[in-house]
Amino acid sequence: MTRTELAKRIDHTLLGPTASADGVRALCAEAVEHGVATVCVNPCHVSLAKSLLAGHSIPVCAVIGFPHGMTTPKAKACEAADAIALGAMELDMVANVGALKDGNLEAVESDIRAVCDAARSSDPAVHVKVILETSLLTDEEKETGARLAKKAGAHFVKTSTGFGPHGATVEDVALLRRVVGDEMGVKAAGGIRDAETALAMIDAGATRIGASRTGAILAGVPDEPIG
Repeated sequence: MTRTELAKRIDHTLLGPTASADGVRALCAEAVEHGVATVCVNPCHVSLAKSLLAGHSIPVCAVIGFPHGMTTPKAKACEAADAIALGAMELDMVANVGALKDGNLEAVESDIRAVCDAARSSDPAVHVKVILETSLLTDEEKETGARLAKKAGAHFVKTSTGFGPHGATVEDVALLRRVVGDEMGVKAAGGIRDAETALAMIDAGATRIGASRTGAILAGVPDEPIG
């Protein structure tokens, strides 16, 4: 995989509580430099990121219910609609992990579906990634969460917020890929700081990588394929 090909799989991310307008400006400049898949920001920064990326084919991704996912489905749907109105073309929503661990599968599905419905009603339609925070789940719960995301109409399942006990693992990426098959994307996020780790996630089945250290990751990949 070339540096350019890997860049097109990366959501270049700035989501911390101290994220500033200057940080978003730097993020977008780096995104343009590297040619990433998306820029992923908090909803309050969607409009700024959209304006900074005008004229470039890099969409803005917004996080919804971040980072804990414990708001109501109605609140998440409203947040999703607002982010879309501001210019977001992808949404990374955090599933209700507590409801999943309680076995309240109807609540989990309704929660995801509320955001998916808001995304489907936009023109053009917006893609939804469902963050399962896999570090907090058993393998059975991960499988159940992925199936519910698929049933509710999401486009991706995602491993982590980056704010949980740990981030993506190769094993979790492989599990999610096995559950959703080829019909959905799998996003690995959290703790991916170098090319070796990013490529291992892709080998395990990830189609998108969430990363804040995009430059360091891409520095470890050749401009042209080897061999």
